[in-house]
Amino acid sequence: MSAPHSMLHFISAGDHKLMRKVNKWPAPRWVRLAAIAATRAGDGWLWYLLGLLVILFGGENRLTATAAAGSAAATGVGLFISLKKVSGRKRPCEIEPHVWARLLPPDQFSFPSGHTITAFAVAVSIGEFYPVLLGILLFCALAVATSRILLGMHFLSDVVVGAMIGSGLAVTSHSMFS
Repeated sequence: MSAPHSMLHFISAGDHKLMRKVNKWPAPRWVRLAAIAATRAGDGWLWYLLGLLVILFGGENRLTATAAAGSAAATGVGLFISLKKVSGRKRPCEIEPHVWARLLPPDQFSFPSGHTITAFAVAVSIGEFYPVLLGILLFCALAVATSRILLGMHFLSDVVVGAMIGSGLAVTSHSMFS
């Protein structure tokens, strides 16, 4: 077995072990509500609201910041759509039933997490222009990513790679627009 194949097997085994634990965990009501709220916020409206607030109150960098975040997010959407088709990885909720989450996935494939790519693309982009907001923006992005695992939509590796892609797009976009 080659080294890359062994590494992928190791990651997949860990993903499936965590998935089984999460899918069987009867989470407290507050965790359920928080996970659903974070995922719904990550559907896009939170990032559109953030963009509007930056345009209205962001000072002289407002247009550049929203352009950088929008560019990173749009590139991320195109990238995750392409990668999902290539990977063809099934979602955890299709492999094993979930104890409490009954949300329908937005598309067929799991890898990488589009919600996470977008969350980190926007959060890191805006955070680079407004460092005082970076902590709360990263908290929001992490909440979206964690919710995707808790709701059985994604494996851990899906969101880790999504966070890396989104952050990389954000840094690249910031350097292009600033």
